[in-house]
Amino acid sequence: MPVIGREPEIYPPELLQSEQLPGDESYRWYCLYTMSRREKDLMRRLIGRKIACYCPTVPKRYRSPAGRLRTSYIPLFASYVFMYGDEAQRHYALSTNCVSRDQEILDAGFKVELRQIQQALAAGVPLTPEAKLERGQRVRVRSGPFRDFEGEVIRREGKTRLLLALNFLEQGVSMEMDEAVLDPL
Repeated sequence: MPVIGREPEIYPPELLQSEQLPGDESYRWYCLYTMSRREKDLMRRLIGRKIACYCPTVPKRYRSPAGRLRTSYIPLFASYVFMYGDEAQRHYALSTNCVSRDQEILDAGFKVELRQIQQALAAGVPLTPEAKLERGQRVRVRSGPFRDFEGEVIRREGKTRLLLALNFLEQGVSMEMDEAVLDPL
C-alpha cells in the first residue's frame, strides 16, 4: 500500500495570519467534532470545496513491522476540525458523513489561541496535548521566538511548561519553557 505524504492542515494558508478573514458578516467559526479518525477525510472535502478550515497535526514516529522508521501526521486535537464559513458551507460539512456534531465558536480570543498553536507547530517545538485544563498562573513570554504568547504555567515532571489553551475545547498543548522569560500577568 502506498504511503501518503503530509497533507495540508490549513486552508487557505494565511487563514490565521490575516486580520481580515475572507467572507462577509454571515461567516462564523465552527468547531466540527468528527466521527472517529475522519479528520483528514473532512479536511480533504472542505479544501476541495475551497472552504476555510484548520486541523493542526503533529508528527508521530514509529517503526514498521519490517523495522523501518515511519512518520505519520496525526491531529493534535483528536476528532476536531475548525472551519470558517457561512451557513451553506456548514451544511455541506455536516452532510459529508464525517461530522458527528458542530458548534459555533463565540469566544473572541479563539483565533489568537489557534494562531499561537500554529506558530509553535511551525517552529518545530515538541508539544504535549493537555486535556481538561488546570488553572495556574497566567503569564506572558517576554523574549525569544514566542514573545508575547500568553498562557498558563504548569508543572510536569519537575519542568516548567507553558500551556497554550483552547479554552473553548477545554484542551490545549504545552511546551517546555524557561521560567526566566516568563512575566506574570
